[in-house]
Amino acid sequence: MRKALIITLSLIIVIFGLVGCSNKDNEQDANNNSQGEYSVADTQKVQEALKDDSWIVVDTRLNDAFNGWKLDGISRGGRITGAVDFSANWLKVEDDNKEELLNEALETKGITEDKNIVLYDTNGKDSKEVADYLKGKGFNNLYLYDVNKWADDESLPMEKYENYQLVVPATIVKDVIDGKKPETFENAKNIKIVEGSWGEEKTSYANGHIPTAFHINTDEIEPPTTEAPMMWMLADDETLKEVALKYGFTKDDTVIVTGEEPMASYRVATVLRYIGVNDVRVLNGGTMAWTMAGYELETTSNKATPVEDFGGVIPGNPDVIDTMEETRAGLKTPDKFTLVDNRTWDEHIGKSSGYSYHDKMGRVPGSVFGYAGKTDSYSLDYYRNIDKTMRNANEFIALWKEQGIDTNKHLSFMCGSGWRVAEIYTYADVVGLDDISIFSDGWIGWSNDPSNPIETGEPKK
Repeated sequence: MRKALIITLSLIIVIFGLVGCSNKDNEQDANNNSQGEYSVADTQKVQEALKDDSWIVVDTRLNDAFNGWKLDGISRGGRITGAVDFSANWLKVEDDNKEELLNEALETKGITEDKNIVLYDTNGKDSKEVADYLKGKGFNNLYLYDVNKWADDESLPMEKYENYQLVVPATIVKDVIDGKKPETFENAKNIKIVEGSWGEEKTSYANGHIPTAFHINTDEIEPPTTEAPMMWMLADDETLKEVALKYGFTKDDTVIVTGEEPMASYRVATVLRYIGVNDVRVLNGGTMAWTMAGYELETTSNKATPVEDFGGVIPGNPDVIDTMEETRAGLKTPDKFTLVDNRTWDEHIGKSSGYSYHDKMGRVPGSVFGYAGKTDSYSLDYYRNIDKTMRNANEFIALWKEQGIDTNKHLSFMCGSGWRVAEIYTYADVVGLDDISIFSDGWIGWSNDPSNPIETGEPKK
């Protein structure tokens, strides 16, 4: 009897022990599938979400990682195929219209309250920051995912822009300055860091720039006219050669162009590409990207070392720039050529010239509106994120398609005189479009030639 009782009690203890273990296992599973107040998605759930319209997968990392760079130790660069982007970095930007811009981004990307939203990152911080932001706006169905798990499985698709290396993250620039040879710089020769900006050093460069960078005043590559009408047109090839030798550029250099205003950086970069420098890149997001990454600016005035020989003919890459004659000829073959007008809508229809020093208004007949900014000739809202980085290319290419712009044709980008389109041209190159160019003279050059026709008013569909 006593023996039977002991056996019974032992069985009870074992059973309760098993139940206890089971409860602990369930608690552990719950902990493994949640991060604080948010559920954690596994890879299978992400795969399912990509096929379900009631779900959306969002990349919350720096846009450089979305573009293709391998950051934070990830094994494969790029994004999950089918994901949209909403970077945690955008939440840190100081802007008077910040909330309006973020709301617009959410709407454009289809990140809405009725969706189940998977937010992924590599550092365990970015997705949580975006989740907190969305929760504060009333979003509830939020899931977190570690994209390292996806990247480590070679069978799962990731994609990157074909020429993502053309726009460089601040962390990579820092590695270069520190003497390292990071991704895509393994074979780089004679790396130079340049600030491209308008005016003398005191205008912006002296206030703080990327360490080791020397300054180029954009007036040197597009000297202003000394007589009316006032224009800043691209200098002739002989002048550009003198500029190249003065600043020590050779065709075999690798150049990273930086600056407070990215538009000026891209203008300098495209001119360097035109003259024939083989490897020219731009700091994605400009000086803001550098300081937001936590790096210090310097105020030392660095000087370039001149050279006597560029090492090749100038221009070494003339196809970057379309001349006035080439543009006129292209407009006669609209089945092969599209002149993309990257100005504001008011400029395109002739309501504004866009410039205080230029009074002629209208557009080039045959040009197609291709968006730029919403406010003035110094804005690029349709091509940039709030932190001045390159926008998701799917979004601006969709705008082109709405306007009937066929990316299979030769695209010649124009604006007022080349600044806005220098940035847009580079983004098109990042995506992998290769039949592209810049009509550098732009609207100012076109309209100041009395032999050129002009149109105003809304274009016919």
